[in-house]
Amino acid sequence: MSQLEYLTAPMTNQTYQHIEDCEASNRALYKFYAAVMIVIFILALPLNASVIHLFIFKLKFWKSNSNNIFLFNLVLADILLLFCLPIKANNYIHGERRSENDTVCKAMLFMLFLNRGASIAFLTVTSIDRYFNVVHPGRKNLLRALKKSPHISILIWLLLLPLTIPTMLKNFDCCNSHSRNEDDKKEDALIKDVVDSLREVVFFTQILIPFVILVYCTVHIVNRLRKKTVGDTTKLRRAVILVTSVMVVFSLCFLPCTIARMVLLIARVQEWPEAMEDKAAVAFDGLMVLSYMDCLLDPLVYCFCSTKFKALYLNNYFPFLVKEVPVPLESSTGNTSQPRRNNVI
Repeated sequence: MSQLEYLTAPMTNQTYQHIEDCEASNRALYKFYAAVMIVIFILALPLNASVIHLFIFKLKFWKSNSNNIFLFNLVLADILLLFCLPIKANNYIHGERRSENDTVCKAMLFMLFLNRGASIAFLTVTSIDRYFNVVHPGRKNLLRALKKSPHISILIWLLLLPLTIPTMLKNFDCCNSHSRNEDDKKEDALIKDVVDSLREVVFFTQILIPFVILVYCTVHIVNRLRKKTVGDTTKLRRAVILVTSVMVVFSLCFLPCTIARMVLLIARVQEWPEAMEDKAAVAFDGLMVLSYMDCLLDPLVYCFCSTKFKALYLNNYFPFLVKEVPVPLESSTGNTSQPRRNNVI
């Protein structure tokens, strides 16, 4: 096509070409997406670095009998995900939906989907653990036995590795599953459809199955609080707050991009007009950017999961939010009252 023909071509054809070539059809909007990712990176990196510092040097998570092992892996997944954001933002600034370097593109896909999957997995495991502690406090379960060791965390990371293989295919990052290519042979088109379908199954099950589990755990923990006959009501309420916060993080960060992905696939399979398909692709990219917000919201889960962690974090990084309250000692000791720090919530 000559330059004159290209300039005078219908806008829809140019838009469709942008989709296939992984070029941003609306550069101004993608620069906004890049700015959002940069802000997330600037805010989330020191936050998660401070959290992981507490887990390693203060809480010594590997010696803990609580959920700290799961939470450490959650913050580790968030930090590894954060390192992908500057590269992704740079691509968007230059009008590219992915890197033109095939190696960098596949490495980015591997990191993004592995660590995003790990974040979802450890959020889910944390909720399941709290479910057993609240709804079945006296029942022995495998998770309770394994959570004190790193074995279950290592197993989760290993199980996630094969799930990243379908997502590392070149076309996935540009949302080109079930794309329309009339030049493909019938046999090649069939193979491509099978691969595309498997890839989408991985994408949706990675989000939808954990969401169903989270809804189940949340409903049963809330019912346990309403029917409470024995036990500490404060602990039950804290468990409700925890699972509710996980549901909020999950619903805000992961469900919107899942719905957008579904709409985009429908647009491709039903062969919507190219302009509408482009809008669906742009919306999906934007909601994927929103999913990176979980790196900022996950620390809320740490606080709701452990009052000790919240107190330790405030004492180390925000001492001005902590006030000293005099605590009287027994008169037999002959000592005067000494201050104790209480958290201001």
